[in-house]
Amino acid sequence: MKQEMLEIGRLAKEASSILGRTSTKLKNQALRDSASIIRGSKGEILESNNIDIDQARKNKLSEAMIDRLVLDDDRVEGIASSLEQISNFEDPIGKIINEIERPNGLLIQKVKVPLGVIGIIYESRPNVTADAGALCLKSGNAVILRGGTESVNSNKIIHSCLIKGLQNTGLPHTSIQMVPTQDRKAVGILLRDMTSYVDIIIPRGGKNLIARIQEDARVPVIGHLEGICHTYVHQNADLNMAKKIILNAKMRRTGICGATETILIDKSIASKFVTPILDILISNGCEVRGSKDIINLDARAIIAKDSDWGKEFLDAIIAIRLVEDIDEALSYIREYGSGHTESIVSNDQQAADKFLAELDSSIVMHNTSTQFADGGEFGMGAEIGIATGRIHARGPVGSEELTSYKYIVRGKGQIRA
Repeated sequence: MKQEMLEIGRLAKEASSILGRTSTKLKNQALRDSASIIRGSKGEILESNNIDIDQARKNKLSEAMIDRLVLDDDRVEGIASSLEQISNFEDPIGKIINEIERPNGLLIQKVKVPLGVIGIIYESRPNVTADAGALCLKSGNAVILRGGTESVNSNKIIHSCLIKGLQNTGLPHTSIQMVPTQDRKAVGILLRDMTSYVDIIIPRGGKNLIARIQEDARVPVIGHLEGICHTYVHQNADLNMAKKIILNAKMRRTGICGATETILIDKSIASKFVTPILDILISNGCEVRGSKDIINLDARAIIAKDSDWGKEFLDAIIAIRLVEDIDEALSYIREYGSGHTESIVSNDQQAADKFLAELDSSIVMHNTSTQFADGGEFGMGAEIGIATGRIHARGPVGSEELTSYKYIVRGKGQIRA
């Protein structure tokens, strides 16, 4: 297995040297061809996905996890459309970030370049196979994909469509490779033994997966931690707006990382907001777990356990508690949040500015749903994940974030004194 993985790394390194100088036109053509092939392979994709879904139900995966796994006509079309969107975006490679001319006449340019070879380890969602492959191709990177066991059949057929798109345009099929086994030893080899080939690892999944990768990896990691997202309802909020935002932030899709998991409410508005927000959540099928003061106001809530605070439910479950003021809300989010996405609902601009400035999450919002924490909604067409760390990339990771830079210095015979 180790030799097979090392060969995958060697081939990826070779492909990356070609992709780094591949024209935008050729990369875009490969993406558009892949999109067409995915549309033409819809029947095979859905058939493979049904096998994964049947196995997921046998393994008693939660409905929220199955929702992340399911493909249908619309979602397959969404995958194809995403590839076309990525093809239409500006190519980041070769873009001049900054340019200065020194007094001695030297022209110094800071220019975007690919990262090289990226290893992407992810769970559940088959669309990540297409999005990750496409974003890496657009940014001139070779990629080694390792999807979750639960989506193995869906991933294989989508990957084969990408390979055909590459071959149609004469690009190396080794530009987008997939780890050929579900044996976890292969992940260990990718993390520890391929430093000569792999430049960066991007994990996308649960807390345990991320922790293992960050502990074991011998190359840099762009971490995508849990989506423990908060919506804070400030005392000066428009309460009708707050109800609409919270319902969308929790229930639009409960299994995505941008779903709100905890609501914080100022005590001064609790008597007029707790029951109405429980009405709308419970009537839409959401289980509400609350602190004791929430239960005292509305007994329909279930008393929250300590483990419910700072928990990513990924289901139709939400935790609610009261806070004295914005300072307590900020303190709570700093203690229990994962640095993903937080939103304040308030008509007080000063309070909103304080919330946006003082929280260090990768995405902070005012008067809107946390479910907008998405690369597509940010105009990126797709994302590999939401980076929650502080090094290299933060927030949605699109093609621009999959680049580094180098300096190009142009002279006319100057020598240093």
